[in-house]
Order: sequence, then C-alpha cells, then structure tokens
Amino acid sequence: MEAQLAALAEVADPGTRARQASSLIEDHQAAIAELSHLRRSALEEMLSGGMTQTQIAEAIGMTRARVGQLLSSGPRPERAFLGSGTVTIAVGGKYEAGKKNPGHVVSAEMLATYERLSGLARSLSLKAEYEVVPPPGMIKLNRTNLIVCGSPRILPFVGQVLESDPNLGFGNDDDGWYLVNHVSGEEYRSPADSGEPCDYAYLGRLPRPDGRGSFLYLAGIHATGTKGAGRYLEDNLEPLYREVKTRRFSVLIACKYDPKTKEITSTEAITPVFRNEGVG
Repeated sequence: MEAQLAALAEVADPGTRARQASSLIEDHQAAIAELSHLRRSALEEMLSGGMTQTQIAEAIGMTRARVGQLLSSGPRPERAFLGSGTVTIAVGGKYEAGKKNPGHVVSAEMLATYERLSGLARSLSLKAEYEVVPPPGMIKLNRTNLIVCGSPRILPFVGQVLESDPNLGFGNDDDGWYLVNHVSGEEYRSPADSGEPCDYAYLGRLPRPDGRGSFLYLAGIHATGTKGAGRYLEDNLEPLYREVKTRRFSVLIACKYDPKTKEITSTEAITPVFRNEGVG
C-alpha cells in the first residue's frame, strides 16, 4: 500500500492522479467490506457455537461493547451465500416461436426470477448484473459470483454438471422432464402437467468445471418452478446459510402459484437439504 501511495504521488498529471486515486479507493473499500463480512461471520459462528459476547471479546482482544456493535452492524453474513462484489444472474433464453428468423427471448417467469434475485442481492449490498444465455445454452460457468437460472432443457451444459450431484437431479422420458431423489428413488412429476397450479424445482450449489469454485443453480421443471425457487431462496436465505454456508448442497422445492397471475403463493422443501461437499 505504501508503495502504491508513493507511486501515485509521483504522477504528474492531476487528472490521471485523481482517477487512479479513485480506483484505489474503490478497490480498498470493496476489500474492507469483505473483511468486515468475514469478521462478522466469524463472530456469528463463535456466538452460535455457545460462546458469550464477553468470552468472544476476551478471545479476540476487544471490548464486550465493540463485539456487540460489530454483531449488529455491517453486511449480513448470509450475503456470502450469493457471492461478493458484483453477482451475475444468468437466465436461459429460448427462440421466439412462429418467426422465420427467430431471435431469443426470456419468459416472464425467468425475468421475474432475475428481478427477485437482484433485489435480494441489493438488500445485501451486492450489485447484480443480468445475462441472457441464448440457445443452445452454452454458458460460461468458470467465473465467480454466478447464479444460473433455467432447466437442463434450455441449459444442457449445466445439465451435464448437475450429474455430479449424487442425491438430486433431473430426468426425462417420453412423458417429459421430472426431478428425482437418487437416495430414495422417488420421482417428482410436475403437478402443473395435470392442471394443478404447482411445480417442483431444484436449488443447489454445483462445482465449476475448472474445479476452482462453484455456482448457484435454480431450475424448475417449468419456468414457474424456477420462479418459485427464487422465492424460496429469498425467504430461506438465512437458515440455508447457517446450514451449509458456501459449501455444495441441493434441495428440491415445491411451489404453489395463482393459476391466473402465475404469482407464487407458497414454497416448501420436499427433500432434506443434502450436503454434497467433496462428492462427485
């Protein structure tokens, strides 16, 4: 840091010096925010482990009042579940129907999923970027802070990565796509296919192909299910983070919706939350 400051002070042009100073300030503010998050997360872990705030203060060399202040301020620990810095929310697109030279579009349900997740990110002081993955769904997965939305039907490459999950996944046959619990052997066909306003979805964290991280994945049997998975994540972010932190996991979700508006009315987990760290 001292070397950077010394080099910056030697820049002759004031405009260049101001721009470089602004860039350094932004970089260090981002680093400070993440360090604050890591510190609060560690304090929360010590607290949930049974230590009192007084014991924590003694262990880390702070006053009891300062520990209490840190636990009630700064970014919420569960923001790490989504990532750090700028989160990319990639949604699967499909070709426009009935067009001679079709472009690619995103369904209203997928757009609503993005809006919900981006709002969740902003509530955690994270920025969110929107990305449409055009057919045939070849998405770049080897990057940080990535959330992917869309079934293997429109994102087949993600479907291949999904096969690394030994507990839950998708299947398809002559009757269409469905979700499956590999542990129990139970299959989940979408109630929407028989006229009931309900769908099932997969929510999990999958490994990047390069083995250097992971990404969040939300996928319904139908687009409404993906939307429901977004609602479930928003409603259950804190307990999910407490249970799995940023490790690999997966769970199946049932979501009911209004048949007229397609708005999600309720969501619930229909399987245990499986921890998949170190498997596959």
